[in-house]
Amino acid sequence: MFTYWEKTVDLLVYGYGGLDKTSALGNALHFFIYDTLKIYMLLVLIIFAVSFLRTYFNTEKVRVYLQGKSEVTGNVLASLFGVITPFCSCSAIPLFLGFMQARIPIGITFSFLISSPMNNEVAIALLFGLFGWKITALYIGFGLLVAIIGGFIVGKLGMEKYVLIPVVPMSGDLAEVEIRMTLRTRLKESWAYTMDIVKKIYLYVMVGVGIGAFIHGYVPTEFIVKYAGSDAWYSVPLAVLLGVPMYSNAAGVMPLIEVLTGKGMLLGTALSFMMAITALSLPEAMILKRILHVKLIATFFGIVAVGIMGIGYLFNAIL
Repeated sequence: MFTYWEKTVDLLVYGYGGLDKTSALGNALHFFIYDTLKIYMLLVLIIFAVSFLRTYFNTEKVRVYLQGKSEVTGNVLASLFGVITPFCSCSAIPLFLGFMQARIPIGITFSFLISSPMNNEVAIALLFGLFGWKITALYIGFGLLVAIIGGFIVGKLGMEKYVLIPVVPMSGDLAEVEIRMTLRTRLKESWAYTMDIVKKIYLYVMVGVGIGAFIHGYVPTEFIVKYAGSDAWYSVPLAVLLGVPMYSNAAGVMPLIEVLTGKGMLLGTALSFMMAITALSLPEAMILKRILHVKLIATFFGIVAVGIMGIGYLFNAIL
């Protein structure tokens, strides 16, 4: 399908548009149209599939299941649950508080909080479309590892005292909530959720692809290789530091990653930059500051930053 689309865009830009294939404008416009169409299609397909799967995993059931689980098992399960939950770190915070209210250990709740924005369906859809299933599988695996280990460390540090707001535990055991839905209802709700997500991020996609198209067409490869293609030890930490102050989501930043890697930036460095933007955003820190002490936030950010840098170095070493 993508080959057919590429030929169609070739005809549109270079045939009807009359632009030269070697021109900066022609390359930039072709990249913008083709990647926008490809990304939108992948987003709709994969978000819909994950949303449909999510209809079988309501939050109350997950909290019931996690309650009383051993620490390591809970970290693993919470990290996996993060993959099919809201794609934004800020929107994952209410679920994080719900886990604490259900008396689920703080380390397990942090595994969820780390995994949710890092391994969301949007990032998975875009990675699969731009880099293929092998890179996507490696990314998900390492992302889950960071969430599991990060939550485990937070749990072992015993930092419950740094939760600032009173989280009133639910009395008694949680009752498992059974939600029965027809297949038609599941499909309808999944489609509605998919369209809601696409409406929220389509501008991010267009802006991201637009910037990527400009870099693709107008910025020389030599420039990227010189200033961002270095395999020096400091390139990955620098990418993480640059990513933290920025606020975007995978939909907005992923097209840039595709272009930067195509121009010569090492994939591990580029992914570290993306993960820092999505998992260590300043808005998330500002929201967390209302419910968590600065020491706990700093510990959380520090652990995740080290994990992201580790992933960056690993990707640079093995790819």
